[in-house]
Amino acid sequence: MKFESKEDIDAPIQQVFEMLTDFDGFERAALRRGAEVQRVDELEEIGPGVAWDLSFMMRGKLRNIRLTLSEYDPPNGMLFIGGGQGLEGQLVLELVALSRTRTRMTLAIELSATTLAARLVLQSLKLGRSKIQSKFHLRVADFATELEERYKRTA
Repeated sequence: MKFESKEDIDAPIQQVFEMLTDFDGFERAALRRGAEVQRVDELEEIGPGVAWDLSFMMRGKLRNIRLTLSEYDPPNGMLFIGGGQGLEGQLVLELVALSRTRTRMTLAIELSATTLAARLVLQSLKLGRSKIQSKFHLRVADFATELEERYKRTA
């Protein structure tokens, strides 16, 4: 099952990439939303191998996932892989410079199941696919707007 969204951001590609690699900020945001986040790698610099253990409630059940930065290509994108409890997925983040001051961000999430219970979860998601896709698109659009505003405040 795959969800994808593209948004144009009024900011240079380098600045967008720097904001997207503010992992400490994302950890704090996840904590504010009720998730538990623990960085589990020992790397000092951002790069392949950076990993987090995440715990959060979804559909009334506690989910535990390990998320790992698999590919790191500044300023063009990143690939995260993760999984837990029968669900596996990858998050692909690509950036393309449209001009010196405009960047296109593509965010794609692909999920797959390795157990029967996880297949049932994915099947329930597939039943509401159009609603989930529209919510995903709205959240990515809000996130892109937030990145634009952050850039404008610092520029």
